[in-house]
Amino acid sequence: MTRHLLLTSTLLATAAMTPAFAEMNFNRIASFPVTSNFDGTAPDETSAEIIDVTGDGMTLVYTDSPAGVIGVIDITNPAVPAPKGTLAVDGEPTAVSIIGNTAFVGVNTSESYTAPSGFVKAVNLDDMSITATCDLGGQPDSTARATDGSFIAIAIENERDEDLGEGRVPQMPAGDLVMIDVAEGTLDCGTLRRATLTGLAEVAGDDPEPEFVDINGRGEVVVTLQENNHIAVVAKDGSLVSHFSAGAVDLEDIDTTDERAALIFDQSQPRRVREPDGVQWIDDNHFAIANEGDMDGGARGMTIFHKDGTLVWESGATLEHAIVQIGHYPDKRSDAKGVEPEGMEFGVFGDTPYVFVMAERASVVAVYDVSDPAAPVLKQLLPSGISPEGAVAIPERGLLATANEFDGLEDGAARAHVMLYQYAEAPAAYPHLTSEGMDTLTGWGALSGMVADAEGVIYAVSDSFYGYQPRIFKIDPTETPARIVEAIDVTRNGMPAQKLDMEGITLDGEGGFWVASEGRTDRVIPHALYHVGADGQIEDEIGLPPELMAVESRFGFEGITKVGDTLWMPVQREWKDDPKDHVKLVAYNLETEAWGAVLYPKAAADKGWVGLSDMTVYGDNIYIVERDNQHGLEAVTKKIYAVPLSEMTPAALGSELPVVTKTLVRDLIPDLTSTGGYVLDKVEGLAITPDGTGWVSTDNDGVDDHSGETMFFSIGPVEK
Repeated sequence: MTRHLLLTSTLLATAAMTPAFAEMNFNRIASFPVTSNFDGTAPDETSAEIIDVTGDGMTLVYTDSPAGVIGVIDITNPAVPAPKGTLAVDGEPTAVSIIGNTAFVGVNTSESYTAPSGFVKAVNLDDMSITATCDLGGQPDSTARATDGSFIAIAIENERDEDLGEGRVPQMPAGDLVMIDVAEGTLDCGTLRRATLTGLAEVAGDDPEPEFVDINGRGEVVVTLQENNHIAVVAKDGSLVSHFSAGAVDLEDIDTTDERAALIFDQSQPRRVREPDGVQWIDDNHFAIANEGDMDGGARGMTIFHKDGTLVWESGATLEHAIVQIGHYPDKRSDAKGVEPEGMEFGVFGDTPYVFVMAERASVVAVYDVSDPAAPVLKQLLPSGISPEGAVAIPERGLLATANEFDGLEDGAARAHVMLYQYAEAPAAYPHLTSEGMDTLTGWGALSGMVADAEGVIYAVSDSFYGYQPRIFKIDPTETPARIVEAIDVTRNGMPAQKLDMEGITLDGEGGFWVASEGRTDRVIPHALYHVGADGQIEDEIGLPPELMAVESRFGFEGITKVGDTLWMPVQREWKDDPKDHVKLVAYNLETEAWGAVLYPKAAADKGWVGLSDMTVYGDNIYIVERDNQHGLEAVTKKIYAVPLSEMTPAALGSELPVVTKTLVRDLIPDLTSTGGYVLDKVEGLAITPDGTGWVSTDNDGVDDHSGETMFFSIGPVEK
C-alpha cells in the first residue's frame, strides 16, 4: 500500500505558494553527467572545464583534461541533453572556442615546466575530423574567438612549477599571446603572430603567465596576467593598446581563518591584490575580471575596468556576502581565497547585458545585470555542479550552459556535470533557503535534523562540520525562499559546545529542545542526548546505557522526536547486534529513564549503503527518512515512510526486538530532480507543520567536496 500526498510535485507545491511573476530569470533545466559520453565504462576521472557552442546553438563542446578528450553534447532539446561522444586530442585539452561548426581546441603537450609545448587543433564537428593543427611553441591555457569569426586568440601560459622556489614567479620560459587567422572554416597556421607581454608588470614583469583572454567587437584582445596582477589590451595585429595593474581591494567583514570550524565574518584584508583570472568584455570599452587570486591575493569578487585602466566598479566582499547568505560559503577555504571567482561569461539576453561569474569553491554562478557598467546589479545566484570552470551563453535560444570540473568519484562525491539554464519569465527557483535580512551576516550549511513548532516555524541543526559553532537555525518557511530568521548558538557555560554532532532536534514542550548527537568514539564524540534551553545553553546530557554502547558503531542517532514522555531516535545503520538490513529505533522515557527499542526494516542497498535520517511524529504515525548514500543516476532510495504509532512499543534492550511495519509515503527522487540538478546524496531533514505540510531539506556537507546546494522544499499535505 502507498499513502499518496495531495501534491505530487515540488514544483506544484512551490507554485501554489508563489504569486505570478512577470520577471525574467535563469533557472536550471538539465544536468548532463560527463560519464554519459563514454561508451561502456567511464574513466575513473573525468571533467568538464571549458565549454562552447556551435553557431546554430544546438551542440555543446567541452574540454575533459583528465581523459584527454573533448566531449560533445546534443542540446537540440536542452531539457534532455544527449551524448554525442568524445574525441581524443593527443594531449591535455585546455580550452575550446567554436566558430560556426569548427571547434578550435588548445592542447597542452608539455613534458616539463621548463620545456612547455602545445598546439591548437581545428576540429570539424560534422565528422569530427582534424582539419588543421598549429604548433604554438608553448603551453596554451585559454582561447577566444573574434566576434566576426576572423581569428582566434590563445593565451600561452607556460605555467610555473608551484613546488619550485615556493611557487614564485619568475620561472622561465615566459608566456605570451598568440593570434591565428581563420579562413574557410579552419586555421591558417601561416598567419600565427605573437604579442610579447614581458616588461609590462611591476610584479615579475619578465615572466608573464597569461590566463584568460577575450576579444571585443574591434578585434582587441584583453588578457589577464594573474600572477603578475596585471591586465593588457592588445590589438589584433599584436600591438599594445594599453596595460595596467589590476590593483588591490580593501576587504571588510570576511572570514580569513579556516583552522576553526565556524563561520565568523569579522576580519579584514587591507590592500588585497586582485590577481584576476577570468575576463570578459562588456562592450568595446569595458571589461569585467574575476578576482580569484593566486600567489599573494584574491579579492573574492568582480571588478569592471575601462580599457584605459580606469576603475569603473568594484564588488568588494558583496558577492561573497551574498553567497554566505545562501549557504554556499566554503569555510575550509577561508584562509586562502574564499569563494574564488574564476571563470566568466557575457551575454545579452533580450535587451539586458549579463555577466556570469563562476565562484569555483562555492559552486555558484552569479548573474550580474551590467546595463550600467558603473552600477552592476546582482540578480541571481544559480546552483551548479562542483567547481564551475567555464560557461557559454546562448542568448538566441535563451540558454546558459556551465562546465563543472570536479570529479568526486574518489571522494564519494558527485561526478563532473554540464548544466543548462533557461532564461524565461518565471520566478527564480533558487535559493530555497537564505539568511538574507538578518541583522548580522549569517552563514550556514550542513543542515541535518528539523522540527516544526505550533506556529509552523521550523528549527534545524547544523552537524559536526561546524564543530566550533554548533547552531540551531530558526526558519520561516512561509516566505519564498524560506528564511533563516535566527541562529541560536548551542553553548556550555556560555562557550560554544564542543564534541557535538547534532543530527536530530525536537521540541521539549517547554520552550527548549532535545538534540540527538551522533557519536564517534574514535574522535571522542559521545553518542548522547542533550536538553537545550531556548537560549541554546545545554542544560542536561544523557549518555547511552551500557547495553547500547557495547554494540555501537559510529553510525548513530540521525534524528529525534518526542511522543508523550518518550524520546525516539533512529539509528542510521546496523549496529553490531542488528539483523542485516534492520536498524534500531531507540526509545528513552524521560520519566522512568528506561531505554528500549524496536527494529525497522530498511531497504537492501544495490550499491553503497542504505540508512535512516530524520524522524518526526504527526497524527497517528512516525515519519522516517530512508536514504542511500548515492548521487545522481546511481541514487535509488530517497524515501519517506510512515510507521504506525501503535507499533512503537519498545522492548527492553538485549531482548528480542519487535519489527515494525512501514508504508511508503513519498519517493523523493522526483522532487530532488525537479530543479534540473542531479540527485543529491543527503536527504537529512524532515519536519511537519501543524497544518500537515511536510518539509524536507538536504545536507550540503559544508560545501566540502559538495556543490553546496541545499534543497529545502514542501512535499504538501501529509495524512494523519
